[in-house]
Amino acid sequence: MHVGAAISFPLGQTTIETKVAETKQAIQDGADEIDYVINIGELKSGNLAYIEEEMMQIVSVCKENNVLSKVILETCYLTKDEIIEVCKIAKKVKPNFVKTSTGFGTNGATVENVKLMKETVGDDVEVKAAGGIRDYETCKAMIEAGATRIGTSSSFKILEGFDKENQLS
Repeated sequence: MHVGAAISFPLGQTTIETKVAETKQAIQDGADEIDYVINIGELKSGNLAYIEEEMMQIVSVCKENNVLSKVILETCYLTKDEIIEVCKIAKKVKPNFVKTSTGFGTNGATVENVKLMKETVGDDVEVKAAGGIRDYETCKAMIEAGATRIGTSSSFKILEGFDKENQLS
């Protein structure tokens, strides 16, 4: 069983120092997976150095503690260029995953964004699609676009769709 912790949900507006402290505390309390939201305001301001420093510090704490790290972009608020820039940083820093969303934004994962993220990070970082994935067809499309993990509250419905498709094959 894994224990995940959400850092700076849902908008990522806390400082790097606060996120690092939250990450360390969550790991101390037993978390073995960390999901943190990038500072969207800093990204929107074009401060890519801040985003890179934030990612380096949090991912470093995770790696030092053998904990999985997931960087949440909250893609519904970002342009394609912003998604690419964050994914380029991730390709360099190497968290375990880049993740589409928290599920609290105005929109969740889209096939287009998952594909864009995967094309940018390549095989260096995995992609987690989360938010709005409620049926097997959507889940399958996300996997085909490059997601290796799915965040959903509709697991049973998705598995029923999987079973149905595979019974027909």
